[in-house]
This record gives sequence, structure tokens and C-alpha cells, in this order.
Amino acid sequence: MNNKTPKAIKGYWSNGRFVKPEEIALEEVGPPSKTQLKAEADEKQALGEALLTLRADLMARLDLPEKLLDAIKDAKRITNFEGRRRQMQFIGKLMRPLDTEPIRAAIDEQANGSADLTLALHLAEQWRDKLIASDDALSDWLTEHPDTDSQQLRALIRQARKDAKPEKPGEAPRHGKSYREIFQLVRETLAQEDA
Repeated sequence: MNNKTPKAIKGYWSNGRFVKPEEIALEEVGPPSKTQLKAEADEKQALGEALLTLRADLMARLDLPEKLLDAIKDAKRITNFEGRRRQMQFIGKLMRPLDTEPIRAAIDEQANGSADLTLALHLAEQWRDKLIASDDALSDWLTEHPDTDSQQLRALIRQARKDAKPEKPGEAPRHGKSYREIFQLVRETLAQEDA
């Protein structure tokens, strides 16, 4: 026999509907607490500190207010600990109304590099390796990129193959100047076509 009683569900009846405590918490959204406001202010201040190290080209893309840019320039010059701390608080205050997503994206791009740039470099490396490994790749390249100087590319490939042969058996293949020049040629050709 099963004499267990069902577990009571916490909550109450309101207007003919049973309301659970977790539903109450979701419905009761009020103004942010002091803790939430402090956390947001600290986060904006930390983003402001990261802006101090941001490259000029990425900073220009952000289209930040002039007052904030001036505050960042001043913060870079301040060496006194307390003065710098107060300046960073001021920068955090100036950042409160701003959308932080573009700033985070720029900081991430500086830290990790642009995904497009990384992809372009990998593609250029793959083409270089294919060109050195196979004559078929050269005809494919020239079909896709007819503006390429075919004589120059053929000469570079021949030299790269010659350089790659180890002088002594068992040595690793070495990569000479022509290996790098093929990469440069391929990368520049692909960049011109993307532009």
C-alpha cells in the first residue's frame, strides 16, 4: 500500500488562479537595486580602462563623444594613483548612457584579432601550400585570378620547391624568401578582389 501523501506545492490563489512563488519573483520587476547599479558602474569603469589601451583605428570607429575622448586622453597622462582612480570614475560616469556592445566588440577585436583577417590569412596560407605542392593548383589559381603575373608566380613556385628540399637526408624542409613571397602575392591578390 502506498500511504505517502503528495507534497504540498507552495503558492496561493489569486483571482481564481494559483500563483507560485517563482512566478511572483518574475512579475515583480522594479527599479534596479543599489547593488545592480554599482555592478553596472564598475563594469563601465572597467570598459573605460580597456579603452585606454585601444588602438587608434578601433577608437575612431566607435564614434565616442568628444568629452569622453578628452577624458581618456587626460587619463593617459595622469600618473598619480588617486588622480588616475578619480579620472577612471569620471570616465565610467561618462560611459553610463553609451551602448557598450560596440566598445566590447572593438576590445575583443584588438585582443583576438579580426575574424575576417584571420580567415583571409588562413586562405592565403592554404593557397600557397597548394601552389607549391601541385601544378594543378597553379592552373586553378590562374583561372580564378587571371590578372596574376603567371611568369613571376611560376618562378617563385620553382624556387620555393628548390628551397624546400633538405640539404641532407632526414632534415626538415626549409622555407626561403620565395615561400614568403608567394604568400604575399596570394594575400595581396585576394585582398584586392575583396576590396
